[in-house]
Amino acid sequence: MKAIVTGMIVASPVGGVAWDYGQYALGLEQLGFEVYYLEDPGIPSYSYKPETGMYEEDPSYGIEFLKRSLALLSPTLAQRWHYRAVDGQTYGLDTATMAEVAAEATLLLNVSGGSVLRDEYLRCRNKILIDTDPGWNHFVIFPQWDKQPAEQQRWGWRSHDLFFTYALHLVQPDCLLPTFGIPWLPTRPPVVLDCWQPQPPAQQWTTVMTWNHYQQPIMHNGIRYGSRELEFEQIEALPIHHPASFEVTIDVNGEAPLDRWRSLGWSVVDAEATSASAAIYRKYIEQSRGEFGVAKNVYVATRCGWFSCRSVCYLAAGRPVVVQDTGFSKYIPTGLGLMAFIDLNGAVKAIEAIERDYDTHQQAARELAQTWFDSRLVLSEILEHIE
Repeated sequence: MKAIVTGMIVASPVGGVAWDYGQYALGLEQLGFEVYYLEDPGIPSYSYKPETGMYEEDPSYGIEFLKRSLALLSPTLAQRWHYRAVDGQTYGLDTATMAEVAAEATLLLNVSGGSVLRDEYLRCRNKILIDTDPGWNHFVIFPQWDKQPAEQQRWGWRSHDLFFTYALHLVQPDCLLPTFGIPWLPTRPPVVLDCWQPQPPAQQWTTVMTWNHYQQPIMHNGIRYGSRELEFEQIEALPIHHPASFEVTIDVNGEAPLDRWRSLGWSVVDAEATSASAAIYRKYIEQSRGEFGVAKNVYVATRCGWFSCRSVCYLAAGRPVVVQDTGFSKYIPTGLGLMAFIDLNGAVKAIEAIERDYDTHQQAARELAQTWFDSRLVLSEILEHIE
């Protein structure tokens, strides 16, 4: 059986992104599939280059990062990939070979909509969209596709056969995201447990984040939505209220108020260093005491139930997770290993509860990863729906 997994590793060559998409590919391989990685955005798309801090047409850095990342996951994945650049040039497997793979594949997992559905990909009999960014997709990307001419739309998001989303609460009346008449199915970020091994805990609670994902706020029905910049300020005084060590990993050259955070007691680390490779990123998570973080405002304000692909890696590494509730607590067990908060007071109480019995929460974190996010479980649930 052959399977294709799409992603955005060349576009965003950082450690966390490599795990976001790579664990889908490795998880399917462990289930017995012959897996191929595909990145074909189809529209003008650029590759981030840490050296310049810019997105550039030249994908050479991203290509090399992709090669290293796939090799870390699996020697076979390192030989089975295809990337199509903004100028149409292809890398890895040639176009004809990739077309043959698509025609023979049992499924194409279009994670984050990382690929357009070219005619050759449409031949795959189970084309599955995994909506990992509810809010941005539902308010911006999907409406943009629906405005395209019919000839272009057939390559777009509605041409999939099945639709899964990280927005666990999407179809409920109090969720503010539109469904577009699509029969969405809930899913969760998969984690390959073998890749994450509990280590002796460090002292610092860590969070890895981008300060502002959007060049301008998202507007929908007169409501303004943003990213983490609208949420973090509500809990930034946490180090004043609890003696634990807290560290934020972020682009230190961005617009985040780093000096204010330092004055409040946060340690600030440059994300470029901790995300330089998939291996370095993994080590950073495994050496943390736990994850503490906020979600994008658009996830929180729409009550969509999104849960983080980064958090599942912390859990798999036996690291307790304390994160802002987006509505996921209605679907994923909290209270041991995973704590959800809605305000600063709730965040302080969650940290206090875990620190009182850290060993129990550490064990519970790993168990939660095993029972809810194990790639074998998550991907098998998806496979139950294919022909």
